Amino acid sequence: MFIARKLKKENICEYLLYMWQIEDLIRALGLNIDSVNERIIATYPVKNEAERKELYDWYESLIDMMRTEDVQISGHLQLNKNVIIDLNDFHALALKSGAIPAYNAKFFHILPLINQLRMKGEPGLSDIELCFSFLYGIMTLRMKKAAISPETQLTQTEISKFMVLLAKNYQAYKNGELDLE
Repeated sequence: MFIARKLKKENICEYLLYMWQIEDLIRALGLNIDSVNERIIATYPVKNEAERKELYDWYESLIDMMRTEDVQISGHLQLNKNVIIDLNDFHALALKSGAIPAYNAKFFHILPLINQLRMKGEPGLSDIELCFSFLYGIMTLRMKKAAISPETQLTQTEISKFMVLLAKNYQAYKNGELDLE
C-alpha cells in the first residue's frame, strides 16, 4: 500500500504493473487474509502498529474487491481498469493534440511491434493495455527465470521507452504542466 501510494504519485505505469503483481500475489495466497498477513504484512517494515493495521486493512479490502468483482482467478480490479481507461484517454488526447512530438514519434515507432503483439495476444485490448500486458508477461518470465529471446528483449526495450514517455507526460498533464486541449 505504501509502495502503491508512492508509485501512483510518481509513475503511473510502474504503479499499474505493481498493482497487477499484488493481484497475482493475493491469488497465489488463495485470497486468504491470514496467509497475506503471515507472508507479507508481518514481514513488511512499518513504523508502528497503526501502519501495520492500515496495510492489513488495504490487503483485506483488495481481497474483498477481488471477490466482489469476481477476479479471484484472473482479470483485474476495476480500480486498475480505471487507470488503463485514464491512460487510454490521455494517450488519445496526446496523439490528437500533436503537442508532444517525441511522444507521438515514439508511439508510431513502436506501432508495428504493438501490431505484432496484437496478432499473438488477447483480442480487443487497447494499444496501451496491450503494452502493459506484454511488459507484465516479461516481468513474470523474469521472475520465473525463463529464457527471453533477443527479439522479445528488443521489443521490451522499445515498449518500455514508450511507457516512460507515457508516464512522464501523463504526470505532467495531471499536474497541470501540460496543456493538450
